[in-house]
Amino acid sequence: MADLRFDGRVAVVTGAGRGLGRAYALMLAADGAKVVVNDSGGALDGEGADTGPAQAVVDEIASAGGEAVANTDSVATPEGGRAIIADAQQRFGGVDILIHNAGIVRRAPLAEMTYDDFEAVLDVHLRGAFHVVRPAFPSMCDAGYGRIVLTSSIGGLYGNHEVANYAVAKAGVIGLSHVAAMEGAAHDVKSNVIVPAAVTRMAAGIDTSAYPPMGPELVAPVVGYLAHETCAVTGEMFVALAGRVATAAVTETRGVYRPSWTIADVAENLDAIRDRSESLTFPVVPNGHGDHIRYSFAMASRAAAMSACAKSRSR
Repeated sequence: MADLRFDGRVAVVTGAGRGLGRAYALMLAADGAKVVVNDSGGALDGEGADTGPAQAVVDEIASAGGEAVANTDSVATPEGGRAIIADAQQRFGGVDILIHNAGIVRRAPLAEMTYDDFEAVLDVHLRGAFHVVRPAFPSMCDAGYGRIVLTSSIGGLYGNHEVANYAVAKAGVIGLSHVAAMEGAAHDVKSNVIVPAAVTRMAAGIDTSAYPPMGPELVAPVVGYLAHETCAVTGEMFVALAGRVATAAVTETRGVYRPSWTIADVAENLDAIRDRSESLTFPVVPNGHGDHIRYSFAMASRAAAMSACAKSRSR
């Protein structure tokens, strides 16, 4: 079976000068997309700038017969985000695919993390996602087509030591993607989250000697599917780690209903409240938010009806 192609599509990939972003850009270009390769070229902590990484990827794409342009604007500001999307619109006539991959790392224990380091990481990962989604989203909706892939992390799902800033940012990205999926559904604008893991410069300082193969090439095809016109899902989270591809989801227990609660009631019902034997998942699209509320309301209504019936029989 031939691989899926992107002929005629325009893609923007942030953080595409190295690592995972580079792999995404090369893959998309090799399969026919015109690519805006965005990378400010900063260090792992976000300091500095260098036009080299983005241009090197563009040169690599061009030498293979593809079409791409380099962009070195920073996603960390609204102006930078607008400039990145404007580049795609001016150079290639629009934007069909947006992959936000740019990221930095500033590690510190929670008790010692500075406000500057907290804000700097949110600026790139979370606010950076909004800074590019915000200008791209309306044009995608107007065109009746779009594919958005935002990058979260297992740190965003489960937390990790010494990266409170990173965990917060990556958790926030999930909410942004879910809203884009809900609001874009009527316009064939799909938004999903990739939760990747690969040995890149982001793994600096981690002993990876015992890791199985974890190159970017094991993640890129998953992102490629989420970016493709045949993508059949939206509002989901895909995990790609060491060759394993899976989905992650928010789940709830069935829960316990009472017409009133005390603190002691919560303690006494804790096992039942936390019982995951009948876990629930409310898909984001078409209306996970509303389905969640309706489920809770229905439980209360059923209990009220049963109570009324019992009182009627006792008379």
